[in-house]
Amino acid sequence: MSFVLQGRARVVGDDINTDYIIASTRKRDTLDEQVLKQYLLETVDPAFAASVRPGDFLVGGMNFGCGSAMEIAATVILAAGIKAVVARSFSRTFFRNAVNNGLLPIECDSSAIAEGDRLTITMGDEGITVDNRSRGVTLAAHALPPMMAGILAAGGLVEYVRRGAWR
Repeated sequence: MSFVLQGRARVVGDDINTDYIIASTRKRDTLDEQVLKQYLLETVDPAFAASVRPGDFLVGGMNFGCGSAMEIAATVILAAGIKAVVARSFSRTFFRNAVNNGLLPIECDSSAIAEGDRLTITMGDEGITVDNRSRGVTLAAHALPPMMAGILAAGGLVEYVRRGAWR
């Protein structure tokens, strides 16, 4: 699987838990990600969801997606038009929920990325790189296992299974 994504960095901090991504009080009303996307990260920044543009990337620090295991956190990010999250580390549950739903989780040192930086993410046979075009820095990211890359290429686990891609 090879692809190139380009977009703007939207930087959040360390320990962004799933209840920060989408508040528990919002999940009580609905689990429709098209409705919930208007509340994305409202606990961190009430104006955040309204400022997101399709193609933006979330950039976190350590332990992104910690907290509850509800996959709605990953699907709300996708519904907002964000195709990838770059972070120093992820909660294992969030990482897997992201892959299963077609959201690309990229583990690398994100400290050289600032709000609004222009990023190019390249995934190929040789691995994943994050080029920060605003700062002239290229970051090497952890490669994904082939099965996870295949799930992402299919658009998520359901489509991967539907296609019989594991055979």
